[in-house]
Amino acid sequence: MELTDGYVTLRPFRPDDVDALYEAVQESIAGLLKYMPVWLSDYTLEECRSWIESQTGEESYTFATFDATNNKLLGGCGLRITDKSFGVADLSYWMRTNQTKRGFATSAALLLVQFGFNELNLNRIEIVVKTDNIPSQRVAEKLGAIKEGVMRNRIVLNARPYDAVVYSLIPQDLTPKS
Repeated sequence: MELTDGYVTLRPFRPDDVDALYEAVQESIAGLLKYMPVWLSDYTLEECRSWIESQTGEESYTFATFDATNNKLLGGCGLRITDKSFGVADLSYWMRTNQTKRGFATSAALLLVQFGFNELNLNRIEIVVKTDNIPSQRVAEKLGAIKEGVMRNRIVLNARPYDAVVYSLIPQDLTPKS
């Protein structure tokens, strides 16, 4: 499966992405450690390989994000089903440090939101962002997500709880307003 808008292309991670992903993570490790619990400061190539191999399943849709013009790996994004019976998922995204502030994250996130509503028939997509992660909050706002509030101790990073801003999108949010 591949999703594209001509600016970015999303597809599931493959084993041959390991070197490019490892390079992107190493370049961006300072930011990733600050906001995403998945990455460790001593992240190894083997851990990267194992992570890619583990990214299959019915409850999680993880995609590599590429520049559609040159096929360079930019980062990743994903939808994780959090409540199958109610059609709710969490949206996450990250871009390598040298590719931020260019609209790639917003384009990738929008493609994934459209996929979630149109293909997975989701009713709600949530974006949960640490309160000091202003760049990710900007992406959520550019998507048209509604800021619902701050939830105390909503996320845990490095065994420590943090407050998080919660945004949501529902299918009607993508419908053009007349």
